[in-house]
Amino acid sequence: MASKKRRRTILSAWAVAVDLAAISAAFLVASLLRIGSIDEDQLVRILVCILPIYMGVALNNQSHHVTTLLNDFKSAWRAATALAFAAGAMLLVAFFMKIGEDFSRLLFGVGTVLALTLLVLWRYGLARIGQRYLGDSPFADLCIYDGVERSALSGAEAIDADAVGLSSPYPNDPAVVANLARVAHGMDRVIVHCRPEQRTQWAFMLRSLDVPSEIVTPELTDLYPLGIGRRSGQASLLLGGGTLSWSQRLLKRSFDLAVTVPVLPLLLPLLAAIALVVKLDSPGPAFFRQERIGLGNRKFHILKFRTMRVESCDANGDQSTSRADDRITRVGSFLRRSSLDEIPQFLNVLTGSMSIVGPRPHAMGSRAENALFWDIDDRYWHRHSVKPGLTGLAQVRGYRGATEIRSDLTNRLQSDLEYIEEWSLPTDVRIIFQTFSVLLHKNAF
Repeated sequence: MASKKRRRTILSAWAVAVDLAAISAAFLVASLLRIGSIDEDQLVRILVCILPIYMGVALNNQSHHVTTLLNDFKSAWRAATALAFAAGAMLLVAFFMKIGEDFSRLLFGVGTVLALTLLVLWRYGLARIGQRYLGDSPFADLCIYDGVERSALSGAEAIDADAVGLSSPYPNDPAVVANLARVAHGMDRVIVHCRPEQRTQWAFMLRSLDVPSEIVTPELTDLYPLGIGRRSGQASLLLGGGTLSWSQRLLKRSFDLAVTVPVLPLLLPLLAAIALVVKLDSPGPAFFRQERIGLGNRKFHILKFRTMRVESCDANGDQSTSRADDRITRVGSFLRRSSLDEIPQFLNVLTGSMSIVGPRPHAMGSRAENALFWDIDDRYWHRHSVKPGLTGLAQVRGYRGATEIRSDLTNRLQSDLEYIEEWSLPTDVRIIFQTFSVLLHKNAF
């Protein structure tokens, strides 16, 4: 397991080396394309300025950290962000120092675009290489089991305390202290599973290590704590982070408007055409408004194209739509399969009741196995601490369509809670791009 640290270092070193080589090669090619030969003076000027700035930003945003490198989208995004910042910084320097005439703007522009392309392609390839090179886990996490049964998920990284002389460790026994130091050497983390009455003893011993350590407390699992705090000299569990911070809400809302305002005028002809077809296909309004659960568990009216006959529309959402549902019109069937019935929700985004990305909003009467969603899992209410979205993490993972069994709800709920806990703007961008691959889905009906 100790070799994992060496492998991580090698992977990060390769990432740095190839990043710098790719950027240099891109500007070299740009020079060849512009004048048919290498302009050494211009090339050196650009690289001496852009490479240090790129490395500084990349180190700051952890672009070369192993967890970033193994995530293709995050890795490419952070590398591209660092390069874009470096290019922008160089342009500002050239402007304020009035040295714009000393380098070719065309060479710089072409080189930047080529460098971005090479970096993105390289980072996506490196993620695949890294996953094979480092295996299932890039970290050396040692699990010690003392007097409790091993987890079914424990692997080669798990040992029994008895086998290494660590059963019921005492700090006044030098042999036990030495054994603990020996087995922890080279590890990234030591995780102890023990009986409740042994935890204080183990906690005392683990504080002597030079690596991070944890003690597993299974009885807290049902509380789903987000972290540990301290109140009045006693430990407290952080159980909820509330809504996004003010700055995060502002960033997310700005992004929603930046996408919606330009896109909505382009969609107006399509909206008008679909509305006309819906009207011609069956009598009734083109649009369907339904009460859904929104931000803070407050209700709002979602807007969709009508896909069912007026007399069969389900205002409360009591009945899930089935694959051969006779309530759906001919045009409605196509709109559902193609997800075009959701387009009017851009108006919900514009008015602020929805976001581009977030948990999909449900009707109050939604059920799975004839049980209301909150009766299946009372954490259901927690998913509404952010605005509902046109698309979400659950949808791009394939959890969409009718909720026929309980797992249909729990799978979506787990994805929604994961999205809320780990929200970031790059995550929203990634989900939007992934949505295009699931617009036509076997569960869309």
